[in-house]
Amino acid sequence: MSQPKFSFETTADEVASAFADLIRGKNVLITGTSLNGIGYDTARAIAKYANLVIITGYNSERLKLTEDSIKREIPSANIRPLTLDLSSLAAVRKAAAEVNSWAEPLHVLVHNAAAAIGPFKLTIDNLETQVATDHIAPFLFTKLLVPKLLAARSEGYTPRVVFVSSIGHGLGTGVNFETLGNPDARLYQPMDAYYQSKAANVLTAIELSRRAKGQINSYSLHPGAIYTNITQKGDGPTELHKIGFLDADGRPSSDVPFKTLAQGAATTVVAAFDPGLDKIPGAYLNDCVPANELVAPHCSDPVNAEKLWTLTEKILGESFDL
Repeated sequence: MSQPKFSFETTADEVASAFADLIRGKNVLITGTSLNGIGYDTARAIAKYANLVIITGYNSERLKLTEDSIKREIPSANIRPLTLDLSSLAAVRKAAAEVNSWAEPLHVLVHNAAAAIGPFKLTIDNLETQVATDHIAPFLFTKLLVPKLLAARSEGYTPRVVFVSSIGHGLGTGVNFETLGNPDARLYQPMDAYYQSKAANVLTAIELSRRAKGQINSYSLHPGAIYTNITQKGDGPTELHKIGFLDADGRPSSDVPFKTLAQGAATTVVAAFDPGLDKIPGAYLNDCVPANELVAPHCSDPVNAEKLWTLTEKILGESFDL
């Protein structure tokens, strides 16, 4: 099979069509699949071919809207909703237990959900909301679903975990290991918390791949600049205007090359199914291709990757062994 050529303009549907034979028979779980988000477009593109697509969200009514929308377009799609509140570790455990009770193995786990950029706020577990939702909860969810992922492994197939990160991972100074488990409102800045959580995604993909030793491959990616739900919530418009991402009226800046939702979801589908990536576990992708050269030094440092893993285990009070 010749390697298809992908680029900035490539859509999730084009990628899914190119890898249709590889998607068939696969069971995929995607977090954060609300309408008007790249998780939705990821699910919709994959649902045309996959055996099962599990969609998640903390709001069951919005989950139903996503399910209905996909089924209207693709009547044959096998969609299964899962209530998942990433702001609560107990809720993560409950959702994982439900997935583990199902008969099917899990071929691909896509961490797409993210908290809104907003003022300092603690979760029920006394963790800062963005870091908890974007890193600590996905870390726990992955740990709990490892048996399901390993059940999908075969001589010819390696299951995958995909983290939707951001080019923003390099805009800050990296993860603050001092405040990760001990949030400090005095040191909090909304965009910095976002940058830290996205840096954590890149580091986790690298360390998960290293520790899995070929049993599971993990990848992180920059989906592109996209005008989604998260850019329109909370303090998002104000904070994103400060860095030139949005205009004063909260609309996409003409100075930034924006992607459509379908283009934004494309790199996720590549990370989930491109067979060429088996050779480069832990890779970071941009515009549908591997782009490790774009990874910030603090996120390509294996010492930081191992330190984050160990500290996250400590925060959770349990080890993540593979």
